[in-house]
Order: sequence, then structure tokens, then C-alpha cells
Amino acid sequence: MPTAVITGANRGLGLEFARVYLAEGWTVHAGCRHPTKADALRKLKGDLHIHPLDVDDPKDVKALGKSLGSEPVDLLLNNAGIFGKRDVKLGQLDYDEFQQVLKTNVVAPMRLAEALADNVAHSRQKKMAFVTSRMGSIGMNSAGGQVAYRTSKSALNMAVSCLALDLKSRGVTCLLVHPGWVKTDMGGPGAAIEIPESIAGMKKVIDKVVPGDTGKFFDYQGQAIPW
Repeated sequence: MPTAVITGANRGLGLEFARVYLAEGWTVHAGCRHPTKADALRKLKGDLHIHPLDVDDPKDVKALGKSLGSEPVDLLLNNAGIFGKRDVKLGQLDYDEFQQVLKTNVVAPMRLAEALADNVAHSRQKKMAFVTSRMGSIGMNSAGGQVAYRTSKSALNMAVSCLALDLKSRGVTCLLVHPGWVKTDMGGPGAAIEIPESIAGMKKVIDKVVPGDTGKFFDYQGQAIPW
């Protein structure tokens, strides 16, 4: 059966991704910062392997790579991310936090992609999926604000676009996917859709992509999003 590596798997979108792939018989390597506190994750049934993974910590990423060894990874699912402070006005930006948002949302997923590129390239499906946001779309930005988060997702989109070109010769398909406005800790209770709807949609997109789609940017309904 196929194998997936999922980051931020202890709650929200990551937890549901893990549940769905396990239910389909996949081997799932689930990363989270505190495995002993990940009660909901540890209760999932199936071929589940939980790894201590702070995506910002290069040592944790290296340890994950060492643990996997040469095991093929059909899907690297970079889900972990942060929003930062909300509704910060120009002139009030916290640049330490700005750097942290960039570190978690851009540097961390790229570090994981680089660390596991061989594992993915040696698999049958050869896919990397990155949870981004349409808030990172420059073409769709009509409201401004949320500068740190928007900038981080725009940067992630460019980084994955480059990654897609760099890994194309190895047959790896890199995908950017927007989950919608989801009722998670980040999205809040007033969000438009429930977690299972978002995950079902994103999984369908991931399932259907082919090498010719590498580097593309879709929403959870499979619609292309402008850069």
C-alpha cells in the first residue's frame, strides 16, 4: 500500500488527512510537536507511525529522514502552518513574528521537501502537496492586510513553483492546494466549511493530479487559482 508523510497531524486538517488515508489502508507517518499529547491522533486505527516533529527544528526534520531511511513516500503532505497575529495595522507590524510566520510557512515545508525528495522520487505516486491559501494569490488580493500570512503563502507558492521545476526530471508532481475557509483553530467557528468537506475535496484533487499538473495552484474543489 502507499505511504504518506503528513505534518501538523495532531489536529485540524492534518488529523483528518491522517484519518482518511489510514482508512484507505495507507501507511501514515504523522508528524507533530508533542506526540504524547496527541490523544486524537494516537487513537486513529491503521498503520500509523507518529514522529516528534517541530517543522521549524532542523534536527527533527533530520531525525524524521533518518527514521524513514530509504522507505518510498508516495505523498509528502506539508500541512503544518501558522497565521500569526490578526488584523495588525500598518505601522504596528511585529517583525519578529513576521519572520516566524515566514520560517514556519515557507522555510519549514521546503526543508522537509528537500529532506524527503529521494523518498518521494523512489515511490510509485511521487507526489508532494502543500497546503497554501488563496490569501497568497497576488491576483486575488483586493483587501490587503494580514501581511505576514499573505506574504508567507505567496512565498510558499513561488518556492513550490521552483521545486516543481527542479524535481520534474525525477517525475515528482508538486501541488499547491487551498483548503477553503475551514472551521479549524485557524479558520475560526464562523468559517464556511467543515473539516471533512475540505479534506475530501483536497484529497480528490491530490488523487487526480498527473505529472503535467506539477507546480499548479488549485482550491479544494479543483478550481485553478490565479497567482
